[in-house]
Amino acid sequence: MSKRYFGTDGIRGRVGAQPMSPDFVLRLGQAVGGVLTRNGPATVLIGKDTRISGYMFESALEAGLSAAGVNVKLLGPMPTPGVAYLTKTFRASAGVVISASHNPFEDNGVKFFTPAGGKLSDEMELAIERALDSSLCTVESAQLGKVSRINDAQGRYVEFCKSTLDPGVNLKDMKIALDCAHGATYQIAPHVFSELGADVVTMGVQPDGLNINDGCGSTHPQALQNLVRESGADLGVALDGDGDRALLVDGDGRLVDGDEMLFIIATAMKRANRLRGPVVGTLMSNLGLELALRDAGIDFVRAAVGDRFVLEKLREHDGVLGGEPSGHVICLDRTSTGDGIVASLQVLGAMIASGRGLADLTRVMGRLPQVLINVKTTNASAAMSCAEVREVTEQVQTELGARGRVVLRPSGTEPLVRIMVEGQHSDAVRGYAERIASVIRSAL
Repeated sequence: MSKRYFGTDGIRGRVGAQPMSPDFVLRLGQAVGGVLTRNGPATVLIGKDTRISGYMFESALEAGLSAAGVNVKLLGPMPTPGVAYLTKTFRASAGVVISASHNPFEDNGVKFFTPAGGKLSDEMELAIERALDSSLCTVESAQLGKVSRINDAQGRYVEFCKSTLDPGVNLKDMKIALDCAHGATYQIAPHVFSELGADVVTMGVQPDGLNINDGCGSTHPQALQNLVRESGADLGVALDGDGDRALLVDGDGRLVDGDEMLFIIATAMKRANRLRGPVVGTLMSNLGLELALRDAGIDFVRAAVGDRFVLEKLREHDGVLGGEPSGHVICLDRTSTGDGIVASLQVLGAMIASGRGLADLTRVMGRLPQVLINVKTTNASAAMSCAEVREVTEQVQTELGARGRVVLRPSGTEPLVRIMVEGQHSDAVRGYAERIASVIRSAL
């Protein structure tokens, strides 16, 4: 049975349009509550990012869950990985995050965590969708769920993040520029890095409900690159709107992506005898990462794009480290899901342990030139199955040969076809990507 509402990362869409309308989210809360209470009393934690629509959807979810007899605990603004952590520590029946991650404020979404802080199974998502077909109903008044707020939620998560650095390690000799994307980490991340001893300069810490990810954060790192150069920081950390991914900037202002972060963390873990299983990347991971890990004696496997698939592949191979070029890095020996703050701290720990700077550590991994182009379309599947598109893709792959790759895929979160071309020469790679994009636009 195919899913109607759940994508690769929960349910997401334009605010006010189905499925991200208040009436649908009310019914979603009631459906989730109905499924959870089949096995007895249930408690659900709700966190959100800083979008203005979060107030509306929080109230709708709260009402739906309460109507189903579920007790609700509100966390307020909280990074997605923070909700996962707190769901586990509070022994809750589930955790809910109201966020559209790196999307603009006009979008929002709802994603869920299991009691162990992991993603919902396909079976659970399908059960929720089946429950959505039922009429909205309310339990007897005496069985309605109660709602309370966890006032120390942020402090608990700050302490957890700090604990993921090895004992005795601190950041007292570092100056760190921090971009919180006006998102869910705007209060938490500055506390984490400053309490570990770093001299912190910040941007993206004044959310107004409309400016999340707007010209800042991991999707727009140029402002942070400028801040690093201007402030003389040792490095910068750019988080996204819900804090589950991060990109870094070295002291010269050069961007360090998720592939390079994976390489640094993996080699440090191997030296410390903490690495287990292969490192898991995706179809979009740079071939340079695969080659560098091979030279370091570390196995590498690829998953489909999306942290859900990276997690599945890690479990399949009993691995502990995986991620995506976007900066979604999963350190399963530290936490249960992708966490931008935790991943950044692991890179900083590797720098301190090796006594080397970020630019020096990334230099070891040679990157092949890679170009990404997004083409907007309302029917990505039709565009990709078009004969002309298939033909030009095959032609480009043939011309690139064994030292290059072409990946065409529909976005799991936006109405886009994503084109990735990788090869030995940057000008040629750009030309190939534009060639494919032009054919897709013509076909549409």
